[in-house]
Amino acid sequence: MSRFIGSDPTIRIPAIGLSLRVRVQPSVNDGKFCFIETTNQPGFGPPLHRHPETEVFRILEGRYLFEVDGQRFYADEGDVVSVPGGSAHAFVNLSAAPARQYILIAPAMDAARFFTGLGEKLANGPPSIEALNEFGMAWGVEFLGPPISAPKGN
Repeated sequence: MSRFIGSDPTIRIPAIGLSLRVRVQPSVNDGKFCFIETTNQPGFGPPLHRHPETEVFRILEGRYLFEVDGQRFYADEGDVVSVPGGSAHAFVNLSAAPARQYILIAPAMDAARFFTGLGEKLANGPPSIEALNEFGMAWGVEFLGPPISAPKGN
């Protein structure tokens, strides 16, 4: 079954400078994968976290600093970053403008429900790591620490 992709609503989470659209829902491929398209504001990214799903990031615009299992590296427009399931990871947009990524998540998760719930949890600003982990437990997501920061002079 194929379906036109493009009419999914935008989910906004201002506390972490994120807006995203689910481009391929898990329901169209029996949960094998989903695709999301994200926009990260300058200096923003998710908290350090891990989950069982593998993620493959394609940088559409901008420059990111990634951390995967303690190793840091840069990713620029056109680069592809693969993060195996279970790896601790985070990233931050180093660009002066919003940066965008297209992300494959496999096996799929219900990204629309997860990110809508995360946005509700972050509606009044970043909660404690304990509160994030309480939310994440139902999803198999473990929050390990704060977002990474852009290095000075970058």
